[in-house]
Amino acid sequence: MTAPVQDPLAALAAAAPSKTAIVEDERRLTYAEFNALVNRYANLLVDHGVQAGTKVVWCGRNSTVVVALISALRKCGAIGVPLNYRLSPEETTYVVENADAAVVVFDAEQAAQLEAASQQVEDVRAWLAWGGAAPEWASSLDALAAKSPETEPVPLGADAAAGTSMFYTSGTTGKPKGVVRDEPDPELVLGLVGEIGFQPGDVYLTTGPLYHSGPLSFMLIVQLMGGTVVVMRDFDPERWLDLVERHQVTTTFSAPTPIRRVVDLPDGTIRRRDLSSLQRMIANAAPWPFELKRRYIEKIGDGSLFEVYGSTELGVDTILRPEDQLRKPGSCGRAAPGVEIALFDADGRAVEEPHVPGDLYVRGAATFNAYYKAEGKFRDAGRGEWLTVGDIAYRDEEGFYYICDRRTDMIISGGVNIYPAEIEAVLTAHPAVADAAVFGVPSDEWGESVHAAIVVTGQVTESRDSKLS
Repeated sequence: MTAPVQDPLAALAAAAPSKTAIVEDERRLTYAEFNALVNRYANLLVDHGVQAGTKVVWCGRNSTVVVALISALRKCGAIGVPLNYRLSPEETTYVVENADAAVVVFDAEQAAQLEAASQQVEDVRAWLAWGGAAPEWASSLDALAAKSPETEPVPLGADAAAGTSMFYTSGTTGKPKGVVRDEPDPELVLGLVGEIGFQPGDVYLTTGPLYHSGPLSFMLIVQLMGGTVVVMRDFDPERWLDLVERHQVTTTFSAPTPIRRVVDLPDGTIRRRDLSSLQRMIANAAPWPFELKRRYIEKIGDGSLFEVYGSTELGVDTILRPEDQLRKPGSCGRAAPGVEIALFDADGRAVEEPHVPGDLYVRGAATFNAYYKAEGKFRDAGRGEWLTVGDIAYRDEEGFYYICDRRTDMIISGGVNIYPAEIEAVLTAHPAVADAAVFGVPSDEWGESVHAAIVVTGQVTESRDSKLS
């Protein structure tokens, strides 16, 4: 009989028990202490009947508890379902019910968000709250975990070797969809680690919310390599600088908005910090405008910016390395290790020519398996073994890809395909524009006309070089 594979966190706790695993404010846990906390949560979940394949929804801002729950669910073999803490009560109820959740674990400050679900979703057998007084319809995770053993859990179920996650994503229309994925393919993860250059001594800062697949996945890469996680509960640009300097942060993952807020700080505020430890900034969640990349390189440093293109459904598909950021404006990079990319035209023919847009499809071991309870939408995303999320792209002569836009966002005006993302990139390059959204409106003359909404941060004036109205 084959011996069970040791959980990677347990192995790290045994090999380096005194190494710092996680830091939040003034609280610091070693790997031994963190693994013990994870085990208390895992054993508590097992006591509540959580086993291989059980779906457990969790909801809360970034915290030590959230990071520990993610590993506890893995040790139980459960399917973790991260819930966006910004959803309305109605959206929350839909996700909890649609996911067939058996247990919901949440930060007590999210009680108002979840109360309607607690009354309407009958199949949830336990509601567990942490971090404050539990509402009357829930139990205290903190009190129960304090009595739970720190020993390695014994998972229930024959296949409780490793858990998976199901992330809900809505795209731009319709109800949120549960994206079902297997555990990451080890070879693909190793390829990504090698391409970006992660190291066992990395220190990861949670710039983005961990309910998002990107910040969570890259955090786990660092953690399961024996690195340190620095938890930032709520984003603040000056505090972000302080944490990078204080903890010698080497890597993080960020959407464009937080870093835009950082580089918008006065130059003196940035320059008085030592940010030289930051070696791997992973840019994703939304395209970083070229002007933001330029300002990041100017103010934070050259050589650390990696942009990845990907999605919850398809994983990481391309990587743009630091040396190509300014050389390839608008590109999201070449295909990631182990990933195949193809472009198809409207008739389903492969697009081989450079600079010709087509629907972007991906084939590889990192793609998703299904949309939960939405088999038709999953079929719509496929072309044989190839899968898409509806993006249009082209490639250049060197194999670098450029995302034009999501097909559903494309504007057709006078018979011409117009990609809002390209116009938004031009608008946000203006120093007085913080953000922009471009969209089509009905037009009797053109079919659709192009309109833009912009957020202005400074004085906008007309000049020979730029004009905004």
